[in-house]
Amino acid sequence: MVKRIEHLGIAVDNIEESIKVYEILLSSPCYKEEIVESEGVRTAFIMAGESKIELLQATNEDSAIAKFLSKNREGFHHVAFEVDDIDLELKRLKGEGFQLIHETPKSGADNKRIAFLHPKSTKGMLVELCQEKSE
Repeated sequence: MVKRIEHLGIAVDNIEESIKVYEILLSSPCYKEEIVESEGVRTAFIMAGESKIELLQATNEDSAIAKFLSKNREGFHHVAFEVDDIDLELKRLKGEGFQLIHETPKSGADNKRIAFLHPKSTKGMLVELCQEKSE
């Protein structure tokens, strides 16, 4: 079950410059930066009320963010929904006919298990499902 919008992903060319802009815009400091090698991205998180903004900068030319930025300008990349049980949600959504980019969850930024749904099955929107990793 979807609990809430967890974050909005924003593709950027320069994460340092973008952090400065969003810290001022949201009156909130960047609380975490990390590199996710498997995705080829550097991320930065800033709180926006109870949700977050995730800034994404490509770390290599083959990453999804690099490909996105080669076709689009900087800006909105994906919406992420926090779910109770990501494995059950993936099974449910696949059964409903959604096309999954990831059949099983993988490790993502900010201590999350993540999986993406293909935009072809969500009316053009890249959707991420995420669940906090259990300790």
